[in-house]
Amino acid sequence: MRNHWTLDTIDWSKFDRSKVDPAMMRAVKAASLVEYNARDYVEYLKQVFKGDPDTIDAIEQWGGEETQHGDALGRWCEIADPTFNFKREFARFRQGYTPAHFVNADGSVRGSRIGELIARCVVECGTSSGYTALRDATEEPVLKQIAGLIAADEFRHYRLFYDLMHRQQEQLPAFWERLKIAATRVSEAEDDELSYAFYCANVTPEQTASVKYDRKACFNAYQACAMRMYRRPHIERATAMIGRAIGLHPESYVVKLSGRAFWEVIRWRTWAAGGADTVHQKAA
Repeated sequence: MRNHWTLDTIDWSKFDRSKVDPAMMRAVKAASLVEYNARDYVEYLKQVFKGDPDTIDAIEQWGGEETQHGDALGRWCEIADPTFNFKREFARFRQGYTPAHFVNADGSVRGSRIGELIARCVVECGTSSGYTALRDATEEPVLKQIAGLIAADEFRHYRLFYDLMHRQQEQLPAFWERLKIAATRVSEAEDDELSYAFYCANVTPEQTASVKYDRKACFNAYQACAMRMYRRPHIERATAMIGRAIGLHPESYVVKLSGRAFWEVIRWRTWAAGGADTVHQKAA
């Protein structure tokens, strides 16, 4: 990873336990497992772009940086909560979660290489805005530094996949197909990956007998921890990035209206998730 920050870049000595937000920490624990699991996606994307060595090299570097994000977040969580064992919980997550569309995948499940890159752009929009929101919301100095470094990486990863999309030789899918791919990838945020990561990160092996995995409950619990970090500019920026990825001008009326609509959805979800962290309540 040339000229990229390392875990030694982070000033761990500035950690301030009094500034740790417990709910925020629960969301960060889940994020650490998802980020560290990037190798699954690397292997999948290498199959999609077989025969394109330059793109595969870029995917390898991307995957290494994503794994490092998980390492940094996991180390912070272990400092913030000494009962958290990052590698143990990651092993549990790996044992219990496999993306369904990676099993026996033959090429891109999005229908084309461009479709796959649109989906990756959507993911990087979400992570870039999410870590920016975390950076702005946390008062803990070390987490603020880590979130800022990761947010910058995720924006650069968005540009990487956006540029790769426009280098492809295949025909660009019709606009409505591109919109469908983006919308489908947004909806997949509610699948088992994040929910199960939240469960493994916040329910210890000793607690699993009494606190069973419930996808919906775990997703709602994650929402209860994470949604309150967002502010309107975070959502509007992410919406503009998604719009650009599918071929809309970021300043267009449609994109601006969508940004306002998504912000209202986030506000509603934040309100609805106010008391939804039943997973933590049961485990406490």
